[in-house]
Amino acid sequence: MREVTIACVQMKPILYEVESNLVKMGEYIATICSQQKVDFIVFPELATTGYECGVRFTDLAHRVPGSAVNVLAQRAAEYGVYIAFGMAAKEKVESVLYSAVVLIGPDGEYIGHYRKVHLKGEERMTFRRGLGFPVFETNFGQVGLLTGYDLAFPEAARSLALDGAELLLVSANWEKGSEEELQIYTQARAAENGCFVAVANRVGEDATVTFCGCSALVGSRGQIFATMAGELNPENNEPAEGYAISRLDLSDVRRTREELHTFQNRAPDAYKSLARKY
Repeated sequence: MREVTIACVQMKPILYEVESNLVKMGEYIATICSQQKVDFIVFPELATTGYECGVRFTDLAHRVPGSAVNVLAQRAAEYGVYIAFGMAAKEKVESVLYSAVVLIGPDGEYIGHYRKVHLKGEERMTFRRGLGFPVFETNFGQVGLLTGYDLAFPEAARSLALDGAELLLVSANWEKGSEEELQIYTQARAAENGCFVAVANRVGEDATVTFCGCSALVGSRGQIFATMAGELNPENNEPAEGYAISRLDLSDVRRTREELHTFQNRAPDAYKSLARKY
């Protein structure tokens, strides 16, 4: 057995307030880890800044690794936990920005990051598109990172799975009204690849967009192990902040894939149109 405990944090970032959001994320880490042993904690997409920052992303973005990563790396080392979180990342040329997901190890070491490939709407005006789907080695197995809208594209999860990923950590900003799509995509990506998928989706609202929550952990056959769907704030009846948490056995990935033979039965020579531009 390769058991692993994962918590998906469903929080509301404060728009433009990087330091406040890092403090809030640190408090979540402390709370979760004080209650039980946790191996991975996943935060939403652009958790350090909020979503609708527009031109201010240039000032709010950080280098990777850099100061924002260092703050959470201290927390990771303090509690011995892997942390995945979304942030706006900038290159040496500060106008070159990416929507990134960063993975930090339990010793506080920076492991790597993923740059969002599938940009949506106004994201295309702010961020550059990433160019690949890296897989990262952890103490528990191979991990892939995705961001929000990536879930709508089966090629993204399949690429990670074919490269060995057993667990997909997804930092998301899915909007209110998309609850069913988010759940369907999450379960489908897990079941079709025989892997675990952990989605941390934010709540609250920025200037014009409201977010739906529904953070969840899904098994290798698409079964839901834990979810924040239906968890509402009693003050306003909106999706609540909090976290979904579950203990999973990554050994199920190998058993599922060996039983279903999904990868062995693929016919890549019949899929040539997948690489054709629309």
